[in-house]
Amino acid sequence: MRMVPALVLLSSLLSILAIPSHRPACSRRALGDLRCHSIPQDNQNLRQIQAGLQDHFWAGQGCEEICYCHHDELLCCPKDIFFGPKISFVIPCNGQ
Repeated sequence: MRMVPALVLLSSLLSILAIPSHRPACSRRALGDLRCHSIPQDNQNLRQIQAGLQDHFWAGQGCEEICYCHHDELLCCPKDIFFGPKISFVIPCNGQ
């Protein structure tokens, strides 16, 4: 009789571990003909974070996603994943 509650508990724990998290993931984006140093300054979808932070860009209209440029591709992640929650709020947002 003690085996049944133990099996129920074990199966419920395994089902909890099998549920995927709803945390946003990172993605890779190809730049095509562009390279990291040839991204136009007036690009509306990519804005350089600051001059001292080379190859790092805000993606989209807001400041929730950060992209790092490496050769001919971008690695884009939500800012909390990219920098971590303790650092991400310090990075200035130029949402213009």
